[in-house]
Amino acid sequence: MSLLRPIASAALLLALGSTLATSPAAADGSCSSNTATASSASYSKKSARSAAASGDIVHVAANAGTFQTLLAAAKAAGLVEALSGEGPLTVFAPTDDAFAKLPKGTVEGLLEPQNRAKLAKILKFHVVAGLVTSDKLGSIAALRTLEGSPLTVDLTSGVRVQKANVIKADIAASNGVIHVIDSVLLPETSATAIRN
Repeated sequence: MSLLRPIASAALLLALGSTLATSPAAADGSCSSNTATASSASYSKKSARSAAASGDIVHVAANAGTFQTLLAAAKAAGLVEALSGEGPLTVFAPTDDAFAKLPKGTVEGLLEPQNRAKLAKILKFHVVAGLVTSDKLGSIAALRTLEGSPLTVDLTSGVRVQKANVIKADIAASNGVIHVIDSVLLPETSATAIRN
């Protein structure tokens, strides 16, 4: 993990990346009949104004200082530009400590150029189109991620998405919101590949 820390935030913010490729269902946050829609319409002008001073998702994450691995991964996957785009987006952001829980060598392997598509798939599993603040999570059984798979929400003991705990919610950005989580979320196919 120490190899990732020297990456300068300024370089991450200037990095050019490809835009997120989403399916029509993912683009509007739509979900199956057991899920709710995270509508961009809920992104009010008031929210945009109050968050504008914070900067976009990438700036907010860089300024927090606890998402260096996530930002390095976004750069390697070519997603920095998309995460800095208009949005709104909801990002479930794993901390550096969350990435450190992965098996030794996993992060370094995912950052290799030949694993760019796999890394992008994992990162898109952390992003939902639309603004989903914590007050809306209680009415949502699952969210449709930009990766295409549903992300389950469980409120029985705190707030959990998949098997990760939300440890800080509703960090405002000019183009969406960040919820901090304590584990990296893995789509089933990626989880299998990492275990093998």
